[in-house]
Amino acid sequence: MKKAILLYNKQAGRGRVEYNLDSVLTLFADAGYSIEPCHIEFGKNPFDGYENIDLVVVAGGDGTLNYVVNAMMHKRLRIDIGVLPAGTANDFAGAIGMDRDIVKAARQIIQSPVEEIDCGRVEHMEHHNDVDDIYFVNIFSFGIFTTTSQHTPERLKHRVGRFAYVLEGLRELKDVHGIPLTITTDDEAFYYPTLMGLVLNGETAGRVPLARKSSLRDGLFDCLFLKHRKLHFLSVIDMLLYLVGIRTGAVRFLRTSELMLVTPISEATDVDGQHGGKFPLRLSCIRGALRVRCPL
Repeated sequence: MKKAILLYNKQAGRGRVEYNLDSVLTLFADAGYSIEPCHIEFGKNPFDGYENIDLVVVAGGDGTLNYVVNAMMHKRLRIDIGVLPAGTANDFAGAIGMDRDIVKAARQIIQSPVEEIDCGRVEHMEHHNDVDDIYFVNIFSFGIFTTTSQHTPERLKHRVGRFAYVLEGLRELKDVHGIPLTITTDDEAFYYPTLMGLVLNGETAGRVPLARKSSLRDGLFDCLFLKHRKLHFLSVIDMLLYLVGIRTGAVRFLRTSELMLVTPISEATDVDGQHGGKFPLRLSCIRGALRVRCPL
């Protein structure tokens, strides 16, 4: 019998996971799995004592999945991953085609083949030996609005869903500032005064399509850098124009497998809704690092 664990976040999805827990466990048991449900205790590695399982099912949002993937990578495990979308945005689950209904998504995991999916890695260029690398499945970001999810209260997300990020973002407008940034890619190095930077492994952030041609299987990041202009609202307009398909010179797009980002200022970063490390940073797209059950 195949061994599996179901890691779930009680705070995610307004209790949808626990409401459907028995139905999900029955589906996996009927499919020949010995599956154990485990509530995630953040701060502990959920794979302690479960290093030899065949499948981990992650029920939660992008932040929960990020936590599990980092725990797995730090233990150097290569276990099949199934995703039950139970968070606010569920960007990664959407990118691989998971149904938003938890029970239907469980059936997809059971029936779907395993695919090798890319994973992003963030390395601290200073004090590298003293700080663990950080991994991400969907997006690394910094600048205007990008760390909003870290500050958005859980109770607000439960009440109004994704609109909670909009409300929190409006509060952060007073702190908008430019970031003097030196960017080094596979092919070039250049200086770019930046208001926002997005390094995407997936296609969306908050279900907003930012990199429509991005692939989780090509070993490349799709990167967007929004140029800092003296009037900040003009930069925001530039980004909105880009999102509706109108090209503007104030949005720099590039593809690369590795990226080095250096700035002299202290700037917060974000990976999949979690803290993403301190500059200077080196980002690498690790091709096929994760084994994921994908219906697409």
